[in-house]
Amino acid sequence: MGGNWEEAERANQALWDEIAPVHLRAYEEVDILRQGGIALDEIELQEVGEVRGKTLLHLQCHIGTDTLSWARLGARVTGVDFSGESIACAGRLAQELGLDAAFVQANVYELRSVIHQSFDIVYTSRGVLCWLRDLDEWARIIAHFLKPGGIFYLMESHPFCHVLDETTPGELTITYPYFHNSDPVCWDDPSPDYADASYLPERPSYEWSWSISDILNALLRAGLTLELFNEYERLFFKLFRGMENWSERWYWMPRYSGKLPLTFSLRARQPGA
Repeated sequence: MGGNWEEAERANQALWDEIAPVHLRAYEEVDILRQGGIALDEIELQEVGEVRGKTLLHLQCHIGTDTLSWARLGARVTGVDFSGESIACAGRLAQELGLDAAFVQANVYELRSVIHQSFDIVYTSRGVLCWLRDLDEWARIIAHFLKPGGIFYLMESHPFCHVLDETTPGELTITYPYFHNSDPVCWDDPSPDYADASYLPERPSYEWSWSISDILNALLRAGLTLELFNEYERLFFKLFRGMENWSERWYWMPRYSGKLPLTFSLRARQPGA
């Protein structure tokens, strides 16, 4: 990309506009919501805690399944995504379910000029960090929108699992860089969509890698206080062919039991009241 992050972000926005309707049809989480449930994991529920009556800003919300789950639990939610088609899908889903939620189309990095309130909780989760070009600015934006004493929560795939490639089913090798590079990696191979194996996205994606230290230090530099950091050997999507079901909507590699971190979570707090 030669440092042209604007081109990368435009390409990614076009990709997510393309696949948002696919995900509205294919996401299991949509069916869960339609059946009266919530699409959140027990880890998130426990680590975030009670949300009833609290304001919650969901960054990179995509089609809003997590946003609407928090709304169903009583939070006053605002979901943000740079994909206009994703926000349109989220709005239609909210209307269908009769759930009260605000959805805003905006790039995270432009959010200060779009939303003019602070929140009890800033939340983002599962497949979000690779689309971010500047983690320090991301962390400053999170701090900006948190009320004194408010919390930021993140659940994400562990950076280490993205250095691995599956040469044969169940056999992993270290292939990709772990440490950050300012230029994103372009993925333009004709791979099936992660939610619908019958659909081949037409557009490429551009993704940035971030290490654990990048993530933690960005939040600390933004003035937040780290309260918890946990790692897990299961993942919320089937990244490798050799993965097996851990439980509903979770996968792991039994061959690497006790050896391979696949997911992490963290909670940080804005100092104050």
